[in-house]
Amino acid sequence: MTREIKGWHVLTGFIMAFGVIIAVNLTLAYQAVHTFPGLEVDNSYVASQTFDADRDAQLALGWDVSATLQGHQLALHIVKDGQPIAPVIEDAIFGRATSVARDQTPNFAFDGDALRATVDGGPGNWNLRVKARSTDGTLFQQRIVVKVLP
Repeated sequence: MTREIKGWHVLTGFIMAFGVIIAVNLTLAYQAVHTFPGLEVDNSYVASQTFDADRDAQLALGWDVSATLQGHQLALHIVKDGQPIAPVIEDAIFGRATSVARDQTPNFAFDGDALRATVDGGPGNWNLRVKARSTDGTLFQQRIVVKVLP
């Protein structure tokens, strides 16, 4: 026995298919807006006015900066002229690249080789956003992709 497809069957299928598409789009849009870390600066025009001078001053420091994560140990390596240094860390945020939900503020201590802190990390993509002040007062700020070690 065959059943006849009526107009309301087609309409119901059409509404259900587009309902699923709209629901998925709304869910993804909600997640994108609510997990976005936010603005980097309050006013991009004002920040752009000193960008070149700030970048040149930061490059003149000659710092080689990298970060590693091994287990729960975060290490921030800042090297100048081949020697590890420990500038004043004004602000540091350790977290995922796409969400602020697991952001942490590491409490760094210098051990002669690197600035180290215990964090709640794990595998995956982690970033460290650092603001450090040199001895001459120059502000160094950078987003560092953390290398996760086994």
